[in-house]
Amino acid sequence: MTPAYASQIVTDARVARFVGERIGAIIYPPFTCMGIERDGEIVAGAVFNCFTGHDVEITVAGRGWTRAFFRAVGQYAFEQLKCGRVQVTTEDEKIARLAERLGGQREGLLRDKFGPGKDGIVLGVLKREYKFNENAQSP
Repeated sequence: MTPAYASQIVTDARVARFVGERIGAIIYPPFTCMGIERDGEIVAGAVFNCFTGHDVEITVAGRGWTRAFFRAVGQYAFEQLKCGRVQVTTEDEKIARLAERLGGQREGLLRDKFGPGKDGIVLGVLKREYKFNENAQSP
């Protein structure tokens, strides 16, 4: 019997390929990515691109998110990159609701962002409102 692999956070190119396949696009460098690997397979991922100093865009796809993953995403964006804001873009309503529970607010809709009939939901998450920020403000 083969032992089961534990979930782990990975940062290799497989994550960008996974997210790109889910949204129907090729994600070109430069980017940084972070994903969840379970039983040897990528099940969820976030691709960080369009870094402007105060803001970074994150495209996300998948399922099986963990608290450890969200802590790592926030630590990378808010502590390592020193962003005051992240922008999450997804076509998945479940991911949009999850981003809202983490402190994000819907900011708009990008029509056909991921192809014909595949709109992108845009959410902004401020550092001070991020659920896993130890200095987060209550709503």
